[in-house]
Amino acid sequence: MSSSSLVSVNDLIKTYGEGDTATHVLKGLNLDLERGDLSALLGPSGSGKSTLLTILGTLMKPTSGRHEMLGEDLTSADDAELTEFRNRHIGFVFQFHHLLPDFTALENVVFPTAVHAGRETRAARERGRELLNRVGLGERMDYLATQLSGGQKQRVAIARALINRPELVLADEPTGNLDRESAEQVMELIGEINREEQTSFLISTHDEKIAASCRRQVLVRDGETADMNA
Repeated sequence: MSSSSLVSVNDLIKTYGEGDTATHVLKGLNLDLERGDLSALLGPSGSGKSTLLTILGTLMKPTSGRHEMLGEDLTSADDAELTEFRNRHIGFVFQFHHLLPDFTALENVVFPTAVHAGRETRAARERGRELLNRVGLGERMDYLATQLSGGQKQRVAIARALINRPELVLADEPTGNLDRESAEQVMELIGEINREEQTSFLISTHDEKIAASCRRQVLVRDGETADMNA
């Protein structure tokens, strides 16, 4: 990996099943992400995008190939090491915000740190307040998740993804359930965080306008990648 490289995957293969019934999803995929990247991941359903995101998020191991992040070989790490690495370095934003309905916006943002540390700390609450102010929800941090609009819930989800100061945020269709105005607001927010904090984002999307707002577009097709900016 180069000094500016954040993630590097080489000859990544993921196969489900064995023998005649085996499904080959990733077929020798290669991808490099630089620090501070804002990249869109494109491709038809079934192309391997979700599988790739799951592997990059250390939630699943490839069948073979090499996966490095921050200079660490993650393909040889055990489950405990992957969990620790994921908690420290990777954030997630999903199409469905997955907020806890009986928790406030602040409690939802702080929740990952409470799970990791075994308790909610004052430092985590201060970081949570800072992030909610950053995403424009300072006046709603004590609102229950059920009292927030769809766009507001997704901004809470982004704040939650950033609570542990990850180097990489993986976003799977983060605007898929939003109207156009809310989707554009979420992407503007992601762009600001990317520029100001140098957090890298890899965003899986079917939306061409969302993809065009990213500086780089990577196409996944038939289990391999092609850089559309090349």
